[in-house]
Amino acid sequence: MNNNSIDTVLGLIARELRDFFLAPNALRSVLIMAISMLLAVWLSKYVAKLIIHIAQKVATRSDNESNELKAQQYREIETYLSITIAFVRSIIVAVAVYFLWRFLNPTSGTTVGGGIAAIGASAFFIVFAGQSLGMLLRDMTAGAMMIAEKWYNIGDFVKIEPFIDVSGVVERLTLRSTKIRTLSGEIVWIHNQQIQAVHVSPRGVRTMAVDVFVRDRVKGERALDEIIATIPTGPTMLASPMRVTYAERWNDDLWRISVIGQTLPGREWLIENHFVNLIEGIDKDIKNPDERLIVHKPIARFADADAERKFRRAVRVTKRKKAAKK
Repeated sequence: MNNNSIDTVLGLIARELRDFFLAPNALRSVLIMAISMLLAVWLSKYVAKLIIHIAQKVATRSDNESNELKAQQYREIETYLSITIAFVRSIIVAVAVYFLWRFLNPTSGTTVGGGIAAIGASAFFIVFAGQSLGMLLRDMTAGAMMIAEKWYNIGDFVKIEPFIDVSGVVERLTLRSTKIRTLSGEIVWIHNQQIQAVHVSPRGVRTMAVDVFVRDRVKGERALDEIIATIPTGPTMLASPMRVTYAERWNDDLWRISVIGQTLPGREWLIENHFVNLIEGIDKDIKNPDERLIVHKPIARFADADAERKFRRAVRVTKRKKAAKK
């Protein structure tokens, strides 16, 4: 083959390629659409990774913050960043689709045919995608209201109603759904429109107190310290070791010793059952009631300081005055 023939073939190839990429045709449109969508997804993925990286930094600062108010503020920021991920990815894809449509159909908005096509596409979308869009809008509306009213944040321990046994730590919150990690390690995704009520545990713990009635204060506190040392602590057990808060003398042979502890919601049995049973077992080998250290059955109760303050305002019981003697 001579040089002229080679030049002719190369010219034909170049002309075909130019016509393929510049002249409108179905295959060109499909190829451009596929490449554009891949680029949009790739860009949104890496932007989401950047936001997640920032959210992780905020989460670390929240976990290490000793000030409760600042820790709560960091959790709110982490929640907003989680919501931003979905917004950013949606905006990137929507912008890519819009410019792709304008590029492939430059006269779609100025011609009668373009208007008819837009109306037809809208009708198709409403008829065939209306149900899915309705579910999505209900989820987003419910999520927006919960976020605006600050029902809960990422990192909070919550219990979801009306479900019987859905509780755990909020790992992710978007306008559409909520992701929860349970005590057993399972991951639960919940549509926001399905959430009817949320139980939020302040500071992620339940504060409980046990009133112990003993004959001797010194022996009672020593026995309680030995029992406290046997109860495990950790993120999914007791938040911190239990401690004796105060002792009150009721009479010569009766003291009330109060022990307080904090445990994860769902682990209350460590205090109200396990701890109480260990206390009751102190005198199990003593037959004579007068020689037993424990006088009465221990009383386990919730002892949240904020709840007590609020209920003090709500409960207004006045003492009745004694009737005057005639």
